[in-house]
Amino acid sequence: MIGYLTGKIISSKPTKILLDVNGVGYIVNISINTFEIISGQESVSLFIHTSVKEDSITLFGFSTEVEKEMFELLISVNGIGPKIALSILSGIKTDDLKRAIQSSDVSRIVAVPGIGRKTAERLVLELGNKVGNISTGDSTDISYSIKNEAVAALVTLGYNPKVAENVVRDFLTGNVNCALEELIKKALSFLNK
Repeated sequence: MIGYLTGKIISSKPTKILLDVNGVGYIVNISINTFEIISGQESVSLFIHTSVKEDSITLFGFSTEVEKEMFELLISVNGIGPKIALSILSGIKTDDLKRAIQSSDVSRIVAVPGIGRKTAERLVLELGNKVGNISTGDSTDISYSIKNEAVAALVTLGYNPKVAENVVRDFLTGNVNCALEELIKKALSFLNK
């Protein structure tokens, strides 16, 4: 089994890269979150999940071990295959997914493209007790409810959910104790530049 690869990026797309490791080219499926982290780099190191089936061996790569652990938890849920798990991780950051599952925030999970209510409820039911073992990459404890409310307000005003989430996350990373109103004002001023 392949668990980790370091090599030169030959070509990359948002969901797949071709990685040259000592002259051998590996096609590695990646999440959009991993793509955003590695874009612009010539060489990269990825944590790998190897999926072996009768007719194929498929590699899934992650920029962090935490994302790989979440992927493996997701595919342990009945009805969630590697492609759906990768789609989930492309639509929501690992720490947000963990919080959504722990707080039974089905509406946040359903916001991920291609994920229905039943699938989201199954994730919450089956992974509620398991995601606690995954340590998120955040060193600060960002207020999940304030972040959600700010993102919801921006989406209601017509902004793209992914863009709104990234802007709010950036402001909260710099100032954890930011009030909701102040957070929304800062995000709006940034988005309206």
